[in-house]
Amino acid sequence: MSNRLQVLIPPELNARLAKAAQRSRMSKGKWVRTALERALESPTGGNRAANPLARLASLEAPTADIDQMLAEIEAGRR
Repeated sequence: MSNRLQVLIPPELNARLAKAAQRSRMSKGKWVRTALERALESPTGGNRAANPLARLASLEAPTADIDQMLAEIEAGRR
């Protein structure tokens, strides 16, 4: 069984939604459903700012022991 959800959005957002759905070759409704699924499946519920460590980890930046990193920074300044 499906449930209806009515959401009012400003015209500018509706235009962006229409373009995104068109690029994806799907209806606006399907695009929104897909976006909701993705947001709810993510560890932070779609809110990247809610978990700054997860966001930092997603950068896949190089990591090392803090003393080693500080030594490398100092060596690079010379």
